[in-house]
Amino acid sequence: MQLTLEFGGGLELLCDSVKIHSIDVDLPAEEKKLTMKHLLAWVRSNLIKERPEMFMKGDTVRPGVLVLVNDCDWELSGQLDTTLENKDVVVFISTLHGG
Repeated sequence: MQLTLEFGGGLELLCDSVKIHSIDVDLPAEEKKLTMKHLLAWVRSNLIKERPEMFMKGDTVRPGVLVLVNDCDWELSGQLDTTLENKDVVVFISTLHGG
């Protein structure tokens, strides 16, 4: 499944300062659909190069990380249970800033 992932608000620094990633993700063998839960595990294993704790807490994103799936807040579509389709665009934006 082809997806586009975008990282902003400083999260791109965890991915070698690359903001946009075009990726291919295989469905888990026992699953018929790709969910955000599966995608987040894939991102942690394949894209995050340093300080994964700045992006994830447990199986989900840390508080303060806005997640959009095709420009829609994932809180409106089921969060970790959100089903992803081929060519979807997933955006992760940190809303936390130091000062």
